[in-house]
Amino acid sequence: MKAGILVPYDGSSNASEALRVAVMAAKLLNEKIIVLNVQPSFRTIHTKMFFSDNAIREYQEQLFHQAVEPAETFLKDANVEYEIKLRIGDAKEQILREAKGDQSGDNNCSNAGVRGIIMGSRGMNPIVGGVLGSVSYGVVNAAPCPVTIIPFSC
Repeated sequence: MKAGILVPYDGSSNASEALRVAVMAAKLLNEKIIVLNVQPSFRTIHTKMFFSDNAIREYQEQLFHQAVEPAETFLKDANVEYEIKLRIGDAKEQILREAKGDQSGDNNCSNAGVRGIIMGSRGMNPIVGGVLGSVSYGVVNAAPCPVTIIPFSC
């Protein structure tokens, strides 16, 4: 059975607002919150030349902890069940895989995955313009469950 509310979280103000809304929904629905932070793979020819796989992984974990620390503090104070996860790769792809409950790419069970996704309309990438960021736009168009977008705030 689908369970949990997925909140993609990058540390932006929109992600924090989405988390706040998700906590309210989780309390009403008696659901667990799954906070997902996606870090880039950094797998380029140049990084492979200069950095070990271990050094790259340590850096990804450092970025992960910096991003989710405020979320974890907020969730502890909110007194809701939660889980914080790190995934490596393309943000849209990893959010969709998590939403489907898909760890291997072979799971097509319609009862697997999360009940819904609550996410900010834009993340921390200042280059992408428009009302929705590229990740939120991609998730809205491909998600296997309802998606709630929390609008951009100034």
